[in-house]
Amino acid sequence: MEEPGVLSGLRSRLLLPRRAGRAASSLCWVLPTAVLCTYGFFSSLRPSEPFLTPYLLGPDKNLSETQIFNEIYPVWTYSYLVLLFPVFLLTDYLRYKPVILIQGLSLIVTWFMLLYAEELLAFQFLEFFYGMVTATEIAYYSYLYSIVDLNLYQKVTSYCRSAALVGYTVGSVTGQILVSVAGWSLFILNVVSLTSVSVAFAVAWFLPMPQKSLFFHHVSSIQERKVDVVKVIKELWKDFLQCYSSRTLLCWSVWWALSTCGYFQILNYVQGLWEKVLPFQSSEIYNGGVEGVATLLGAVAVFVMGHAKATWATWGEITLALFSSVIAAAVFVMDTVHNIWVCYACYVIFRMVYMLVITIATFQIATNLSVERYALVFGINTFIALALQTLLTLIVVDVRGLGLDIFTQFMIYAGYFAVISIVFFISGTVSIIKNCRQKERRNESEVNTT
Repeated sequence: MEEPGVLSGLRSRLLLPRRAGRAASSLCWVLPTAVLCTYGFFSSLRPSEPFLTPYLLGPDKNLSETQIFNEIYPVWTYSYLVLLFPVFLLTDYLRYKPVILIQGLSLIVTWFMLLYAEELLAFQFLEFFYGMVTATEIAYYSYLYSIVDLNLYQKVTSYCRSAALVGYTVGSVTGQILVSVAGWSLFILNVVSLTSVSVAFAVAWFLPMPQKSLFFHHVSSIQERKVDVVKVIKELWKDFLQCYSSRTLLCWSVWWALSTCGYFQILNYVQGLWEKVLPFQSSEIYNGGVEGVATLLGAVAVFVMGHAKATWATWGEITLALFSSVIAAAVFVMDTVHNIWVCYACYVIFRMVYMLVITIATFQIATNLSVERYALVFGINTFIALALQTLLTLIVVDVRGLGLDIFTQFMIYAGYFAVISIVFFISGTVSIIKNCRQKERRNESEVNTT
C-alpha cells in the first residue's frame, strides 16, 4: 500500500525541475516585459504634446509661424532620416538596452529644452533630439524579441504597443483636463511631461541586458566576439532582395511608404492648421481631447480589423485605393472648411483610417516573413517614407523651398493622398482583370482535358 505514495513522491521530485523551469521561463519574459511596458507608458505620457504649437506661438516662447513651421519643424524630418539607418544597426550591435537609454535621455533633453530654450538655433537642436527619440523607437519594439521565445512574440508585442498607446491617450486626456478644467499653463504641462519622461528613463535602467541580438549577436554568450560588419551588411542585402521579390509584399510596402510619408507630414503640422482656424490665445481649444479620442477609436478599429476576414490577395489594392480616398477627402475638408469642430472630426477620421490600414499592411507584410526580415522590411519602408517626407518638406515647407502657408500645404497633402488612391485603383483593377482571365484560361484547359 506504500508503493503508490513512494511513486507519487518520486514523480513529484522528477517533475519539480520541469515546473521550476517553466516558472523560471515565465519569469524571464514577464519581468522585462513589465519593465519595458512601464517605460513605454511613462515615455508616451506627455500631456503637453498636443499643445506644442500653441506653446511655441504663445507668450512663453513667442516664436513666429514662419520660424515654427518653416525653420524648426522640418529639422525633425531631416534628423529622423539621417539617424534611422545608423540607429537601426547600432540598436542590434549594442543589444537594445543602451539605445533605449539613449531614447530616454533624448526625451529628457527635448523637454528640458522646451522649457528653457530661447533662440531659434536651440529649438532646431531640440528637433534634432526629438528625431533621435523617434529613430530609437526601434529598440523599444525589438528589445523583447531577443529575450523571449518565438511563441510569445505576438503577446509581448501587443503588450508593448498597448502600453505606449495607453500612455499617449492618458497623457492627451490629462493635458486637456489640466488646461480646460484646472486652468494650468502650458509651461506647467511641459514640466509634467519632463517629469514623466524622467521616470521612464529611471525605469529603463532596470531592464536586463540581452545576451543576443538578431544580426550581430546570433548566439547568447558572455564572451567577446569579433563582429563581421561586412557579413551583416551582405546578409541584409540578400534578405532585402528576397523580401521585395514578392509583388504582394512590394505593393503593401509601397502603400506603407507613401502613406506614412503623408501621415507624418500631417501629424507634424496639423496643430498649425488648428491654430490658424482657432487661435489658442483667443479661445478654448481641445487638442488633447481630440488626440485622445483619435487614438482610442483607432485602437478600436484595429481591434475589430483583427477579427475581420477578407480576401486581401484579390481586393487588397482596391481597398488601399478606397481608404486612401477617404483620407484625401478628410484632409481636403479639414483644409477648406474653417471650422474647428469639422477639423477635429476630420482629423479623427484621418488617424483612425491610417491606423486601421497600416495594421492590415503590417499583417500582410509580416505573414510570410521571419522576425529578422520583419525588422528589415519595416525599417526600409520607414526610411523610404522619411526620404519622401524630406523631399516634400524641402519643396513645400522649408524656407529654402516654396515655404507655403499652412492651408496651401494641406491642400497639397490632400492631393497627394488622392494620387495614391488613383494609382492603387488602376493597379488593383488591372490585377483583378488579370486574375479573372487566368481563371478563365484554367477553366477552359480543365474542360478541354476532360
